[in-house]
This record gives sequence, C-alpha cells and structure tokens, in this order.
Amino acid sequence: MLNSAMTAELLESAVVAMVPGAGEDLDVVRSAIAGNTGAFEILYRRYSRRVYAVVWRLSGGNVARAEDLVQEAFLRAWQALPSFRFQSAFSTWLHRLAVNTALMELRSRSGGQDMETDDAALEWQASADTAGQRTREQLDLERAVASLPDRARAVLVLYDIEGWKHEEIAAELGMAVGSSKAQLHRARNLLRTRLGEEHDRD
Repeated sequence: MLNSAMTAELLESAVVAMVPGAGEDLDVVRSAIAGNTGAFEILYRRYSRRVYAVVWRLSGGNVARAEDLVQEAFLRAWQALPSFRFQSAFSTWLHRLAVNTALMELRSRSGGQDMETDDAALEWQASADTAGQRTREQLDLERAVASLPDRARAVLVLYDIEGWKHEEIAAELGMAVGSSKAQLHRARNLLRTRLGEEHDRD
C-alpha cells in the first residue's frame, strides 16, 4: 500500500502530465505551502489579473468590490494552501476559490434568499455612468452584463464564461436547477434585447 507521501507525488505527476501549465507552478506552490511568502507573491502576480476579471464580472463591474474580493480570495488561498493536494492545477483551484468567494459575498448581500425568481425582478437595471451620462459608445457587452440583476448575472457568468454546470450553479447559489436554467434564459434575452435597442439607436 502506498504511503501518503508517495500518493501525493503520484498525484502531482499526474496533474503535471494532464493539465497544461501545471508544471510551471509546482515548485512555487510547494514553496508557498512551506510558508514562503515570496513564493506566494509570485503566485499573486501571476494570477491576480485573472482572479480580478472573474470577480469583477460577478460583482457587476464594481471596481472597489472586485478589488476587495481579490484580496479576500488570496487571503483565503493563503490560509487554505496547506490543504492543496495537487489534484488539479493550482490555477484551477485558485480560480474556483475566487469564484466561491465572490458568490459568498453575493449570498450575504441578498440575505441568502433567491430574490430574483420572477420576471419583474429581472427587468433591466441601468447602471450610472461615472461621468453622470450614459453614452452609446460605452454600452458594450461587459457593461450590459454588469447591469443585470445579481443572480441573473452570476448564472450567466458562471455558465457562459466559466463553464459551470447548472447543478453546480444551483448548489452554490442556493436555487433549484430549473431556476438556474430560467435565470440563464432570461439573462440572455435581456442582453439581446438591450443590446439590440442600443444598436437600433445608432
């Protein structure tokens, strides 16, 4: 029977062989797990932009909230690092942790309740432009996604951008699988309608 050290080595080797780019992080991650903060800073510099991109979308384009979520995600990653078992690439593990951090914040703001189950709750919610005026040139897909209600946006981002399954989304957001599918359908329709309206005005 293999001891735990040999099992860990085999898992690491399997991940390096199967996951593109996993080998690049191996030594740095090992060093960070051993408590080397410099190694963790390397991981931060390597992945903070990707983490920011996903939490920014999930937070509706709120820069301050996204920046806070990045810091929270990396703090959680540092704390959880000893439990990393090399069963996936570090980047995959970190990305999932960051998404879960953003979803936890979303749930806390909504009181843990599914507040957007009817059509009225999914009506277009325009976001204010930083200059006080919304211009057609600034309304692109990212901005349209950011303007969706929280849960509709979360389902859209997780399913269409992150590649999650409805079962995973439903579990994380505390909704039925059917509700996840309905939210996705409505979010897509809202995007098509709104972007179509803006193009018609050009």
